[in-house]
Amino acid sequence: MPVPKYDELFEPLLKAMHQLGGSASITEQEDTVASNLRLTEKEIAEIHRGTRTKLSYRLAWARNYLKRFGLIENSTRGVWSLTPEGSKRKALDKEEVKRVVTAMKNAQSGEREEPEESLPTWEDKLLEIVRKVPPDAFERLCQRLLRESGFIHVEVTGRSGDGGIDGKGVVRIGGLLSFHVKFQSKRYKGSVGASVVRDFRGAMDGRADKGLLITTGSFTREARAEAQRDGARPIDLVDGEELVEKLKQLRIGVEVQQKVVEEVVIREDYFKTI
Repeated sequence: MPVPKYDELFEPLLKAMHQLGGSASITEQEDTVASNLRLTEKEIAEIHRGTRTKLSYRLAWARNYLKRFGLIENSTRGVWSLTPEGSKRKALDKEEVKRVVTAMKNAQSGEREEPEESLPTWEDKLLEIVRKVPPDAFERLCQRLLRESGFIHVEVTGRSGDGGIDGKGVVRIGGLLSFHVKFQSKRYKGSVGASVVRDFRGAMDGRADKGLLITTGSFTREARAEAQRDGARPIDLVDGEELVEKLKQLRIGVEVQQKVVEEVVIREDYFKTI
């Protein structure tokens, strides 16, 4: 089946949140919704624009609507959870959700009430910019990202014949435990497959405690499963959507301007006493 429209994902997203215990990352949401809808790998990987998939884009709008409707909320760490009202709801009327959200003040302050498939988001624009930087510049961007995230001794190696390993660093947990990490950065437009994960694991085997694979593209379900395969050294994955969110959070090449919407309150009593 083709990827459903954003409003057709309201109920599948709510169902996925319940299945996942009431809280979930974006990746967990996407994987669970895709599995429940029995989407094929080809359908999951279908590109909306740039490097963002249709499933990712439309689920982002579905989250936006369910958040405004009061069923889900998100933390600063990117974890989404059901609200008390969301925990009670098992089914939704998509027309009711759209009607309520459209009537809200923030939907009447110049924002688009319906997602525009043809208009790029800031995420799309930033991903396109990052994807066009030279390979060595992208490696340095990943280096900066890791340093800002708390890594120490971050080095870019990028040596040919090093099995695709682009750099290394040390992450310290709680000021006591340290883990040596090898990372690989890939400026992909499409999806990174399981073979890339396997090759990276083979290159870093015995040389680090953990591996980190960063891409401007996305990862297939097989790649995500391979990264956490039982009995194999786990590899953490950062896709394009997570990458630009992290750049925004850390203010790397991004400024966030807080815009204040004027609210006019009419004092009816004044007009009664003129």
